[in-house]
Amino acid sequence: MLMKLFPTHIYYEPLLKTSSDKLRSELLRECYQLQDFDREGKRWSKRNYAGGYTSYGSMSELFRFSSTFEQLKNKIDKHVVQFSRALDMDTKNHKLEMTNLWVNIVPKGTYHSLHLHPVSTISGTFYVQVKRENSQIKFEDPRLTCFMGSIPRTANAKKENQRFHKLLPREGHVLLFESWLRHEVEQNQSDKDRVSISFNYNWF
Repeated sequence: MLMKLFPTHIYYEPLLKTSSDKLRSELLRECYQLQDFDREGKRWSKRNYAGGYTSYGSMSELFRFSSTFEQLKNKIDKHVVQFSRALDMDTKNHKLEMTNLWVNIVPKGTYHSLHLHPVSTISGTFYVQVKRENSQIKFEDPRLTCFMGSIPRTANAKKENQRFHKLLPREGHVLLFESWLRHEVEQNQSDKDRVSISFNYNWF
């Protein structure tokens, strides 16, 4: 008997009916408006997000200040419920709530290095504007530091046996994962900005 224990779950589903959805267009417009006037965010990005812009260090609770971002939150909430059920999380005694939501604009040549989301339970991203050349996200096997003497995997290894996994998301889709899972955004090779909205949920 072969048992599969301790799986790593990644949730990926369309959030909007089409990539031309009105909400996506409004979000794209507001993302660029933020970039234009958020001086504090630009300063933070210059130190911590070279080449790109993020409101993480300046305005990271956008759902509290914008009805457009609040609409997005309400849609994401429903997917987080589904994901938490798939993980058998005890949401009867512990409530999951969004704590942060921020904008990321990644132009050509910019990347986001390997990281995780501390002091959070579920994290994720909504993809506002992406192209095949600029949208790839890479996940790392969380057990990697424990692989003492582990033999390399074959080139055609099953997805669950690989050390890393890459995902090419699409506009209008939402991606969810547990916040301890390390990930990175590879360098944007496209002339078009990669625009996304990331978020965290915590339990109370």
